Amino acid sequence: MRVRKTADVRKQEIVETTLRLADKIGPDRLTTEMIAREVGLSQPGIFRHFPKKENIWEAVALVLSERLEEVWKGAESQKDTPPLERLQELVRRHLHLIETTPALPSILFSREMHLENAALRDAFFGTMKRFHKHLCKLLEEARDNGELRPDLPIDDAAYLIVGILQSLALRWSLSGRSMNIVRTGMRLLDLQFSGFACMKDKQEA
Repeated sequence: MRVRKTADVRKQEIVETTLRLADKIGPDRLTTEMIAREVGLSQPGIFRHFPKKENIWEAVALVLSERLEEVWKGAESQKDTPPLERLQELVRRHLHLIETTPALPSILFSREMHLENAALRDAFFGTMKRFHKHLCKLLEEARDNGELRPDLPIDDAAYLIVGILQSLALRWSLSGRSMNIVRTGMRLLDLQFSGFACMKDKQEA
């Protein structure tokens, strides 16, 4: 006998299928008909769970945001570790999530987000601001701990790290994922940290 799936299970299937297809064919080409066929539902069946296609993308944004928050909190929870090491771990985990969720860069740079779906754009912008806040907190701790130069502008320094990750995600996607995004990202982060370091640390190096 066929077991009827709950609405929550179906919604989760639809979101995960959307992520998989967004990676496979691109967010801008993805239709509800394609999602329905992959999930094994009719289009009206999809719309019973998500009245509009935009609502599917909003659910995708929520899932990705939750995964990112989990990654960030996991890195920050290591209270006995120096703040700069926690910051490195935060970035490493963030890059690993991009690597294991390859649809993420496609969605970030898609027409769907930038021009067609204001709710999706706002959701990701909110996620970026929260990530920036996490970075600022760790950078400030590292500066106060003497690991970074005392005159470091925290807000701008955090945005420089965000910029590295965004450009790296784009390059990784355009290269057909032929580069090791985690290893490359950590190397670039070390280079950026050398510009943030105290003068005495630079002289000792």
